[in-house]
Amino acid sequence: MKTILLVCSAGMSTSLLVTKMEAAAKEQGVEAKIFALPFSDAPRVLEEVDCILLGPQVRFQKAAIEKLAASRKAGAIPVDVIDMRDYGTMNGKAVLGTALKLLGE
Repeated sequence: MKTILLVCSAGMSTSLLVTKMEAAAKEQGVEAKIFALPFSDAPRVLEEVDCILLGPQVRFQKAAIEKLAASRKAGAIPVDVIDMRDYGTMNGKAVLGTALKLLGE
């Protein structure tokens, strides 16, 4: 099971994207736990996640998240920014694909 964290500012639209990604994962037979948190809450779950995707609205936080992700006790995890078009259209399948690519799958 892969655990994917989406980092956002408030979480409203990102929670809809989580739902779309979960549906895409189920459709593809991918076991994944996908959830969203605001940037301020991300550090408390770093040890539990396999990759982090940032919403386009918080892309400016990428360096800070990468620094946190690199200092994890369990080892560094990949971080990327969700494509603005995929985010805007709530393309759960494409965003899940981005996460799986980050995870080497």
